[in-house]
Amino acid sequence: MKFRRYAAHMGVRSRIAVKRWSRRLLFLIGGIAVGLAAIAMAYLADHAQMLFTRVIAFSPYAALIVTPAGFALAMLLAVKVFPNSQGSGIPQVVAALRMPDQAAAQPLVSLRAAVGKIVVMTLGLLCGASTGREGPTVQVGGAIMFAIGRFSPFRQAGFLIAGAAAGVAAAFNTPLAGIVFGIEELGRSFEARTSGLIIAAVIAAGLTSLAIVGDYNYFGSTGALLPLGRAWVVVPVCAAVCGLAGGLFSRILIRFARGFPGRAGTFIKRRPVVFAAACGLGVALCGLLSGQHVYGTGYEQARAIIHGTETIGQGFGPFKYCATLLSAISGIPGGIFAPSLAIGAGIASDLSVLFPNSPIGALVLIGMVSYLTGVVQAPITSFVITLEMTNDHAMVIPLMAAALIANAVSKMVVSEGLYHALAKSYIRAASEPERTSGNRPQAGG
Repeated sequence: MKFRRYAAHMGVRSRIAVKRWSRRLLFLIGGIAVGLAAIAMAYLADHAQMLFTRVIAFSPYAALIVTPAGFALAMLLAVKVFPNSQGSGIPQVVAALRMPDQAAAQPLVSLRAAVGKIVVMTLGLLCGASTGREGPTVQVGGAIMFAIGRFSPFRQAGFLIAGAAAGVAAAFNTPLAGIVFGIEELGRSFEARTSGLIIAAVIAAGLTSLAIVGDYNYFGSTGALLPLGRAWVVVPVCAAVCGLAGGLFSRILIRFARGFPGRAGTFIKRRPVVFAAACGLGVALCGLLSGQHVYGTGYEQARAIIHGTETIGQGFGPFKYCATLLSAISGIPGGIFAPSLAIGAGIASDLSVLFPNSPIGALVLIGMVSYLTGVVQAPITSFVITLEMTNDHAMVIPLMAAALIANAVSKMVVSEGLYHALAKSYIRAASEPERTSGNRPQAGG
């Protein structure tokens, strides 16, 4: 009798152990898949921008036709062919995490939406949109892990968080930032027992990227220093200015997502393709006025400002701000992470005339952290991402201080974080099935 009970007990333990190890294996497989997807998205994004650069090199005015037409086509595909692919994709992941019913969450993080995100994001960059690939990588990573999680006997929330976190890690080559993002931005109902599995997925995605594209810093290494003393006055000033600008950006985006009353709101809701084309025309005009610097992710411009390798010129920050805002409110698939870092760098560069004795490299890093914090209100993620992208550990304290100040200023403008506010629109849309796909939330982070 005792032997039978012991055998039954061991059988139960064996089955539990098999389930646990199978779940861990699925997380590792998913992390590798997310890493490969992130590399593919980076490749497509870079080559799309190169092709658009060749077009405007032939004639800068070609953007007046190519960009509006591309925005219109991107929005048409997002609405009719790939629903739930609009915007950056992070609000969709947040909304899916908040939904108690996995069947309702599935359309937001489906493989179809992920494929559409990759295709239409590339199209947007091909026509000059001021968008990034990092936010879309979060949704794609979440969709991959969510699909893999179906083979697990456990709930899929942990897979979704791990996929999104792995997407950030692989997109920026910033594994710590991926973990912090998963906890700070996505895991507000995060279970402690999933932390090890999330880290495992992040490691798998990071190692995949490392094996294929090698070890690199997103913006290269910097030796920026901010000596303690009078130079520190730039921290509160730059943080407040960039935090305010980021908060205004977020507030405008949320307002568009929630819709406007009257004829303007009705027109945007009923004619999303026409509205996207109008936004594309605005981006093209910003490009002409800025000397073609505002198109694309802004990676090259931000890197040039940090290292002083190219003269971008005054006014890049405001023009990039307008181009990114127009790209975001249009609703076409594309993220705001990389453009936000470029905007912060541009604003800080413009502010440098007020602080001639402050190191420009340090000021630019403070601007990047502050503006990104102002937009997403995730201060820890913002300064960890910037630190890992530049490998500048001497700036830890100034960047932490700037992130806290910018976050406080941003909250004075908009009380709720951008992604969580936008996620509510998707949750409302899911709870109202009578809505058509064309009436889905269009503005995205």
